Amino acid sequence: MGLKGEPRAREDDMKTGTAESYRVFVRNWWRWAHDDTGRRLVPDSGARKTTLGRGMTDAEALAMCREYAASHKPGPLSRRAEYERE
Repeated sequence: MGLKGEPRAREDDMKTGTAESYRVFVRNWWRWAHDDTGRRLVPDSGARKTTLGRGMTDAEALAMCREYAASHKPGPLSRRAEYERE
């Protein structure tokens, strides 16, 4: 614990190898499929992930995702920011 009961600084954790780091990315949840009945939305499980940031703590990654959601509309393909452990 740091001063006043605060958790240790992230840099200390990184030096000892005990910290988990996260990658923030955006991707589409849906894609347009074209067939003889026309155009329709289908799940896009293999969507490309575009990285926004790396080496973040859980709280930093969550804050970046919320900031992205506040400033970007997901649109019909439901493009959203997510994060995962590196």
